[in-house]
Amino acid sequence: MHTHFETDGALAFLTFDRPEARNAMTWEMYDALVDACDRVDRDPALRVLILRGAGGRAFVAGTDIAQFQNFTDRADGVKYEERLDRVLDRLERVTRPTIAQVQGVAAGGGCALALACDLRVATPDSSFGIPIARTLGNCLSAATCARLLDVMSPGVVKDLLFTGRLVSGEEARSLGLVNRLVAAGDLDRTVRALAAEIAANAPLTIRATKELVRRVLAHRRLPAGADTDIVEMCYTSRDFREGIQAFLAKRKPAWSGS
Repeated sequence: MHTHFETDGALAFLTFDRPEARNAMTWEMYDALVDACDRVDRDPALRVLILRGAGGRAFVAGTDIAQFQNFTDRADGVKYEERLDRVLDRLERVTRPTIAQVQGVAAGGGCALALACDLRVATPDSSFGIPIARTLGNCLSAATCARLLDVMSPGVVKDLLFTGRLVSGEEARSLGLVNRLVAAGDLDRTVRALAAEIAANAPLTIRATKELVRRVLAHRRLPAGADTDIVEMCYTSRDFREGIQAFLAKRKPAWSGS
């Protein structure tokens, strides 16, 4: 198993533990995240869920790119984005507050996971971004794009996605991605103290606040399936196949625009 679920009093922790791959997510790991959300919702004693990465080098570096090699037709990209959307939606809907404890890189799917949490606490040496414009040539779902727009302006979102750059923990805080920035040596203590402060407050008020904010944000999002043509365009392209091959071969992609 590449995930570990544990509890400490009112706090639940899910650790992504695949440091040799910078905690890149397999479907088994995504399924474990859904299971962790279910376990937290079933246990009234648990008040906060904390997500973190093992090894100190990464929160989550994205989805394991090797899994994309099995894509064979136009439906595969749509199915992937729909499946990822279901995982992120489940994380958003868990009834307890969630905190992403970020040390190291939170890229691609890892950045999306962090943004689906209620709060993000990170170290200055952490980095955030979705570099698909310079790596794979695929695209985001409308729901993931909406999560970016929930915390940043359209101009900033376009800047990050057009350039494919990663931003430091300090810049991420200035852009609104990070709630608190702390030294690596203080990260665990700070997250635990924040979680304990939340856990001590009125649980129904916390739950109501979280759900009301979620509903307001969800009201602004596109209906399911409204992004299918965009997702198919990218995932069926020659550029996407080239991006996968280049990534696995550790070379720069040769984009064709087709």
